[in-house]
Order: sequence, then structure tokens, then C-alpha cells
Amino acid sequence: MEKESFEDDEIADYLNAHFVAVKVDKEERPDIDAVYMGVCQALTGSGGWPLTVLLTQEQKPFFAGTYFPKHRRYGQPGVLELLGAVKEKWDTQREKLLASSEEITKTVSRAEGPRTGPRDVDRKPVEQAARQLARSYDRRYGGFGPPPKFPMPHNLLFLLRCHHLGVGGDGLGMVEHTLTQMIRGGIHDHIGGGFSRYSTDEKWLAPHFEKMLYDNALLTVALLECWQLTENPLYKAVAKKTLRYIRREMTGGGGGFYSAQDADIDGEEGKFYTFTPEEITEVLGPGDGRRVCRRYGVTPAGNFEGKSIPNLIGREPLCVDDPELEQSIAALYQYRRSRYKLHTDDKILTSWNALMIVAYAKAYRVLGEGQYLQSAVGAHAFIREHLTDSTGNLLISWRNGKAKGRGLLDDHAFLAWACLELYESTFAIEYLEHACGLMDSVLERFTHEDGGFFLAPKDGEPLIFRSKEQYDGATPSGNSVAAWCLARLSALTGEAKWSRAARGQLAFYADMFHRQPTAYTFALTALMQEVYPAQELICVVGEESAGAGLALELGALYHPQTAILVKTETGAERLSRIAPFTREYGVPKGRAAAYYLCQNQSCSAPVFDLAAAKRMLSPKQGG
Repeated sequence: MEKESFEDDEIADYLNAHFVAVKVDKEERPDIDAVYMGVCQALTGSGGWPLTVLLTQEQKPFFAGTYFPKHRRYGQPGVLELLGAVKEKWDTQREKLLASSEEITKTVSRAEGPRTGPRDVDRKPVEQAARQLARSYDRRYGGFGPPPKFPMPHNLLFLLRCHHLGVGGDGLGMVEHTLTQMIRGGIHDHIGGGFSRYSTDEKWLAPHFEKMLYDNALLTVALLECWQLTENPLYKAVAKKTLRYIRREMTGGGGGFYSAQDADIDGEEGKFYTFTPEEITEVLGPGDGRRVCRRYGVTPAGNFEGKSIPNLIGREPLCVDDPELEQSIAALYQYRRSRYKLHTDDKILTSWNALMIVAYAKAYRVLGEGQYLQSAVGAHAFIREHLTDSTGNLLISWRNGKAKGRGLLDDHAFLAWACLELYESTFAIEYLEHACGLMDSVLERFTHEDGGFFLAPKDGEPLIFRSKEQYDGATPSGNSVAAWCLARLSALTGEAKWSRAARGQLAFYADMFHRQPTAYTFALTALMQEVYPAQELICVVGEESAGAGLALELGALYHPQTAILVKTETGAERLSRIAPFTREYGVPKGRAAAYYLCQNQSCSAPVFDLAAAKRMLSPKQGG
């Protein structure tokens, strides 16, 4: 609509003469988007973007819809027709429109209230979600449900935890097959790395070519965890290629990560990413050109509007180095970048940057490459410097030296998750302190007395109501991630404050878990911490530097139900302020380190050998 209608002189003149036009970037103001998307869904039964809402000057809506063409088409009113009808009613029946806006506002405000009273939590939603995902699973091409197919990495992370706990059927097999099929398909950029937003077809061949930071962050996490469980080199290789892409094309000079890259060039979707055999042969020469075309399915007929999306559907992805092929791909990458200029959205968003920090931090401790930790630490420092105001409150977005928007629930919860991952990757106490501070802010400023957390803080800009989001969509919701962070802080610190908050958040979800568990799979990972066996490993070491080595020693292991604390002599006092119970743990005389494994608030006698401690982190704990 932006190009078709709002940049059209006729429509612009009419809007400016009779309306006050306001354009909202939903990534910079997701709180506004959430409020009026709820209105659209209530009025029309569905939502989507672009979102079109007509409001009174008090922000109260009386009309909502999504896309409208400039002129009437196939029975759908055009923008000019719609605006003209609204102006006429505003001039002749204003009281009716105002009354309608009041009623709509009351209705959607009530919809944000509590659904039912809290229920006890148990394992049933986890088991039910595993069964439902298995039923919707595409056994031929992977993924869940019909096209369009979205990656939904939190579903994969949930299934990996189900496998770890022995819940459901072949969760690991579904994850491996889905990741492999995505890697084969055109949703995976075989030339430059990274993944597009979703696939329009069942095979993952033809994507919507837009690349989002959050997809690539969460898919990297899924690939890394699958590598931990299987040691299949394919997942490691694709994770590393995705991280290279982010570092090369989506990282700003200050260390923050950009938001997205466009799907189209000159209004033509996929133009940047597709090839003809003639192009490839011209760049690589006849021999290498034919080899690459055969390998990646580039044909004269094409598979996308007369051109070809490189893909490996029906062919095995390479798991080993092939220097000649890699050299050809590098040449095509440079040719592609010189052929067209792809627009990058260089907004730096706190919440999405936090997800990328999660990915880089995990990559460091799983793969042991220092550059990944540098990227994670650099982005965290960027947020502290540029996306935190003078009072310590988070902001939403930064671009061209200017930060905007008071931080929302997602910003706080996602960054707390990132800090917990940074702590596990370094055992530096400042990251645990930062996570605690962020979740303190969540409890103080976002809590709803009827349960859960509002999207916007109580001291934020007043809107017609405060929305509350629980559904795990393209990304996990702020409420789901908050549940996970609270459960993790409870395990790490032993503090009653975090334990009460975690139980309260899970109780808030309980009814939703039982009604539609697959809509909340990331929140279910928090539930798993509560209702399945979980443990804590307390490592007491003499020197500060020992913590970094422990992070790499323990990071290669898959242990989602185990929280790890490291106590050093120099950091003992700071740690005891966060986790008072750690005062009781020390290193016996004559020992360099001691490792205590705790479960159900009871700890076993220490072991003094790291290899023995690693054996206690069993690969499969069962139910």
C-alpha cells in the first residue's frame, strides 16, 4: 500500500485535506501494533499487515482492515472510496461513529482481561503438545502444517527437550528432518548464508526472500542444540555459515545487529537471489558453471518466475569441505553483490539483538570460537551504551545515532535471556546481575494483577488499553521468555522471589497450556523446568580465570534441565548477594575445585574432578 496508495498524489492530497495520517513502524512500536492488531482481529476475524485503522483523536478505533487497493477491485473497496465514505459519515453521522469507537474500545479492552482462574500446572500440556506437533508434522518435507511454512524454531527447541526427557515420540527425528529439509531448500541462502522468513510451498523451495534477524538467531540456536545432541557436522556447518552471514552483512560498526534485509529489488521479489545458467557460466566458466548448476538445480526452465533459486532438494547437503565448490560459491556471492544492491533495514532493535546475542553466546561455548563471544559481548555493550537511558531503562530501537521508544516486555525478557546465556558462556557475574536487574524491572513495571505481564510498562505512553501477548508466533512472546528466565533464575539463585514469580507465571499460562499447548511451546520449556527433573551444578574454583575454561568444558554438553553456577574466590561476595545459599559451598583443603550436584534443594557430596562432574550432566535424564 505504501507505494500503490500513500505515495500516490491523489490519495495523499485527499488524506492531507481531510485526515491526520500517522504511519507507525511496528518494529519500533510493537505496543501500538499489538493494540490495533487486536482491534482488527476483533472487527474482521483476522489480522495482518499492512494494517489500516481509522481512529478518533482520542485514539479510539471505529474501522480496521488490512490491505486496500487504490481503486475498487473484485468487490474490495479502494482507498479513495473508503476514505470518501468515512468522511461523509464523519460529517453527517459523527455521533454514531464516536459511539461505535467507544464500544469497540470497551470490547477489545475486556478481551485483554484474565481468561479463567489459574490452574495447577502438570506434565500433561507438554505431552499433549508433543503429540499435536507429531500429528501436524510433514513427514515428507519436514515442518508443521500446510504452506506457507514458517521456521518456528521454538517448536524445534521444545522437541529437542522432549527428546532429552523421553517425552513423546521421535522428537529428535522430526527436528533433524525439518532442519535438513530447510537446509536443502531455497529458504536457505546457499550462496550467502542465512535463512529467509518463510516458504510459500511445502518443499521449502520458494521463500518470501526477506531475511529477519530473529529467524536467523533462533534457527542458529536450534542448529547448535541439534549438533550437541547428534554431532552431525551439517548442523554445525550451517550454524557457522549463518553466523558468518550475520557478522558480514547484518552487523553495524558499533557491534549492534541490523533488523532485516529486503525481499525485492525494484519491486521484483527474489531478483537478488535467483540465477540463470548463463549468468553462472559467465561468472565461473563452462566447467565450474555446469557443475554448480547441476549441484544447485539451476536450469534453463527455472523454478521461480523463469529463473532458478539455488537449492539442494533431492540432493544431499555437503558436510565436508569442498574447496573448489566453495571457491565457486564465493565468486557467485561477489557477483551477486555487485549485480544489485539489496536494501538492509539498519534499525537496531533491543529485543532482536538480544536473540542474536543468545545465538552467538551459545555458539561460543558449543563451538569454542572466540569471535562468537566477541560478537555477543559487543552487542550487549552496544545495548548498554546506546539503548539504555540515563535512568537505566531500556529503549526499543536505535538508528543514525538516535534511540527511540521506552522498552517493552520483549526488550527486557529477551535481554535477560541473553544475559543468562552470556553468564553460562563466561560465568562472569555481571551478566547474572544484569539478568536479575532486568527481571526485577519486569516484576515491578509490567506485572498484571490478574496474572502475566503487559507488553508495555506502567510508566509507558498511555494507549487505549495495555495489551498482553502470550502466543509464541514468529518469535517467542515476551511472557513466554519471561517465564523461562524466572524459572532459570529460581534454579540459579534459590531465591524465593524468583521461585514465586516463576510459579505464578506458569499458573497464569496453565489454562492456555491445556487448551492449545502448541501455541506456547517456548513457555512449555519453562514448564519443563518445574515439572520434570532438574538439577543445579555448583562449581567452586579458586581463580577467576577458571570460569571461562569451565564454560567451554561444560558448554559442549546438552543439559537444558541443569543450571550451572560458578563461585570463585574473588566473586564470592557478589555471587552471595544474588544466590545467598552459595555461602555454604567451598573448596576443601588440598583441592583445586569442588563440584556439587543439587536436586530438589538437596546437594550430593562434592566431586573434585571435572570429568566426574561432566559425567553427572547425563545426556538423558528421563521423566
